[in-house]
Amino acid sequence: MHREKTSTIVMIHGMCCGGWFWENYSNFFANEGYRCLTPTLRFHDVDPTERPHPHIGTVSLLDYAQDLETQILQLNTTPIIIGHSMGGLLAQILGSRGLARVLVLLTPAPPAGIIALRPSVLRGFQSGLIRWGFWRKPFRQTFMEAEYSVLNRMPHERRQEIFNRFVYESGRAASEIGFWFLDAKKAARVDGGKVRCPVLVVAGAHDRMTPASICSQVATKYAAVATFKQFDNHSHWITAEPGWRDIAQYVAAWLRRAVPDETPVIS
Repeated sequence: MHREKTSTIVMIHGMCCGGWFWENYSNFFANEGYRCLTPTLRFHDVDPTERPHPHIGTVSLLDYAQDLETQILQLNTTPIIIGHSMGGLLAQILGSRGLARVLVLLTPAPPAGIIALRPSVLRGFQSGLIRWGFWRKPFRQTFMEAEYSVLNRMPHERRQEIFNRFVYESGRAASEIGFWFLDAKKAARVDGGKVRCPVLVVAGAHDRMTPASICSQVATKYAAVATFKQFDNHSHWITAEPGWRDIAQYVAAWLRRAVPDETPVIS
């Protein structure tokens, strides 16, 4: 018998971001001995100062999920999947397909069946929602919307720097999350009974984009396998806010309990 590492982490970013979102976490978990992969979602690998890709507005959650599934199936192991915000919902979809060893959901967008719309969420997307046909158009928050909804716990001197990296997002994908009850294809649906791996759901008490009450409902959906943890001094940008390392250390400790560092393999 020999022992084989099972320590690959796939990190899935959220709306308007790219693989760059995971800079802190990929460095932290690489130092913990993990192999970290940070894919950038379809049409997000673009210059933020340029016009959006002409097809980004109509990309579905299912398109993103299929791209990620293809990448995961090329790995030589079933990975740990960590997802943030919309990436947290994509992680749930992938978990229901049996593609995750464990799931870590950081301030995740909720699946169909959980109402995502709150006054703070609507305020964060106001400039996009008031455009007719927003459900098939590219959108990007204004700086004031981003500062209010996702960067509210970041130091003021860093907010503009982060916002300048934001790219356009799919109006269709956003609509599939927020208005799942109008989506005939139910792209945001996740069969909770098919998520059988351990799940950690992390919430920030000051999160205005995916409030802790929503994250708690996500954990309840997977109650048989889920752990819920709320951090009182944090918001949506949970991987970079002051104190982010404390959360990463909590996640690392939880992973050590949920997934042995090494798995015996009979040779």
